[in-house]
Amino acid sequence: MAWNEPGGGKDPWGGNRNDQGPPDIDEALKKLKEKLSSFGGKGGSGGGAGGASFKSIFPVALLVLAVIWVLSGFYQVDETEQAVVLRLGEYNDTLGSGLHWYPPFIASVVTVGVTEERQYSTRGLMLTQDENIVEVALSVQYNITSAKDFVLSIRDPETTLKQATDSALRHVVGSTGLDGVISTEREQVAIATAEKLQNLLDLYSSGINIVKINIEDARPPNEVKAAYDDVIKAREDLERLVNEAQAYSNGIIPEARGEAQRLREEAQGYMSQVVSKSEGEANRFKALLKEYKKAPEVTRERLYIDAIEQVMTDSTKILLDTEGGNNMLYLPLDKLVQQGSSSSPRGSETNNQLINRVANEVIEKLQRNSEQNQVERRR
Repeated sequence: MAWNEPGGGKDPWGGNRNDQGPPDIDEALKKLKEKLSSFGGKGGSGGGAGGASFKSIFPVALLVLAVIWVLSGFYQVDETEQAVVLRLGEYNDTLGSGLHWYPPFIASVVTVGVTEERQYSTRGLMLTQDENIVEVALSVQYNITSAKDFVLSIRDPETTLKQATDSALRHVVGSTGLDGVISTEREQVAIATAEKLQNLLDLYSSGINIVKINIEDARPPNEVKAAYDDVIKAREDLERLVNEAQAYSNGIIPEARGEAQRLREEAQGYMSQVVSKSEGEANRFKALLKEYKKAPEVTRERLYIDAIEQVMTDSTKILLDTEGGNNMLYLPLDKLVQQGSSSSPRGSETNNQLINRVANEVIEKLQRNSEQNQVERRR
């Protein structure tokens, strides 16, 4: 009958086994320890019994060690990680998230976070293209794209990344002037440094991907900072004056163009007016010439009367010469008009009538004098 059957005999651990359950591991280890102690303490006379006891507990100890070896090989990989498995020091596989097992002492596992974004900062003095010293501080954001390359291709990836960053930054800054690094081309310097650094890391097969490079600070050394601040202030004043001049130019040029356009249009209108008036005068003169050829005396007399009438109409003072005497009659028409405007409407109408009557008399007298002069010339 077997020792583990119901009602069976003595079990290997030295007791009766009446239940059908598995042996207690803690109890078995305790008894194994006692057996080993007793085995080591016995003399030569008990050698045969000790050898038999050792042979009986060796399979159990081997089983326990195997269980411990198997259990120690289980490991968990998170969602943000990848596990690089090395078997006897050589690359075996890259595993994703989940529960995995590897044989201890034969293989080893290195877990690498591949989705998290890492960052480090650096600062240093370097020489620009125009031979000026500038102090640049920047931060590098990166992640891991290949866990295998990150673990196996480079001995110390972090140190390699820092050294490659310094090399790329010095190369880009050495190709850029001081003004560009400090102010005008800072963003371009960061982009060029990221591209240069990524090329170096790809050349090394580092498995690192550069997400972004930020230039946090770029300034000249403290020894020359005051002088450079003066240069920056002068440049800002220059830009301000240029902007003000440009704004004044943008305001005055359209105004000048509008004024020039107005003058051109006025000149064009004046030219059209003068040309039209000249053409009208020429046409009137041609028509008058025809009439003059038909009746020269009458036409000449009419022209004379029209001219005198126009002159007298624009005059405010009239002098009348009486016949047969040396007295001159002075008529201040401007005074009569002022008196008429300050008096009642009826009085104003009488003054106007007076002015018209005097003007008519003057014209009639001039006509009579003209006729007498013509008769005398005929005689």
